[in-house]
Amino acid sequence: MKNLLLKLTYITTIFMFATFAKANAQGCVAIRSTGGLCTMDEHPDSITSSGSWLLNSNNRYFRSYKHFVGTKEQKQRIEQGTNVINHSYTQDLTLTRIFNNRWSFAVDLPIVDNSRSSLYEHGGKERLQTHSFGLGDVRLTAYAWLLNPAKARRGNIQVGLGIKLATGNYNYQDYFYHTAANDARTLGPVDQSIQLGDGGTGITTEINTYYNFTHRFGVYGGFYYLINPREQNGVSSARGSVPSTKAVANGSDVMSVPDQVMIRGGASYGISKFDFSAGVRYECLPVHDLVGGSNGFRRPGYIISAEPGVTYRVKSFSIYAFVPVALKRDRTQSVPDKITTNLTGVYTQGDAAFADYAINVGVTFRIK
Repeated sequence: MKNLLLKLTYITTIFMFATFAKANAQGCVAIRSTGGLCTMDEHPDSITSSGSWLLNSNNRYFRSYKHFVGTKEQKQRIEQGTNVINHSYTQDLTLTRIFNNRWSFAVDLPIVDNSRSSLYEHGGKERLQTHSFGLGDVRLTAYAWLLNPAKARRGNIQVGLGIKLATGNYNYQDYFYHTAANDARTLGPVDQSIQLGDGGTGITTEINTYYNFTHRFGVYGGFYYLINPREQNGVSSARGSVPSTKAVANGSDVMSVPDQVMIRGGASYGISKFDFSAGVRYECLPVHDLVGGSNGFRRPGYIISAEPGVTYRVKSFSIYAFVPVALKRDRTQSVPDKITTNLTGVYTQGDAAFADYAINVGVTFRIK
């Protein structure tokens, strides 16, 4: 009976490790990966033996191309060919050290490869691209189970506290072309949505939980919040040009360093070596930060997604795939939007491009 319970704990916890993907929304709203997974990373063997390692490689891709102002889609942008198209690929390599059955520590290194095509950034006559590639913001996190896993057989709660380092280049630059002949170009910072980092040292907080009703069926949930105290990172949002008078007046001439939020919940069902899950995912880049100011250029908003997934396990190895599909997308009014509204008396609200779905595929290894 004890071995069965340990196996159940393994199934649920390794499943949670694989599925609790990083807070990186599908499009311009969330500006980058926050670094790694929110890990339910305890392994049952650690109840009797300490010193294990978990290595996870998560690959995430999405294509954002549909523009929204609030919850209203700007369908004419696609029809006219004026929409922005972002391709975002991130590989997160996460190494977790399990000290004992309660405590663990994770280091995450994201490798980011982004591209962005548009007309308005290149003179408005021809669709051209800018790119960014390199290391993103590294994350270091300590985790602890609140309940003793040896006694809390059916369910548990894990808390995490970490630091997000400003290791990603937040002033990555590429060339912007201003005529169709491409004979005039300007080197400048790429758009915030494809920058490798945000320029802020942040604090990450996490709560992950699960409960098994039977040896096959269980539920899971999680909460993630990135606190970024820095208000602005000093990088111009003008793409190598001179900021407009409007941008200077409302503060959007310099890039913001925003907080990020993610909440997840769902149910899982195990069949043989497979775990199937169905859940809901909420990702948000808030208008206002918890600590520090909130002005500067950002595209705040949120995405609510349905998140199906499957995990296949073989001893100390697991492979998984999860595809959150957007149900609701909302680009909310930013602080600069509100300032412009107050200055002009005309309601102002910017847009953002969102994806229809994201693809998360990865593998997890346990190393003794």
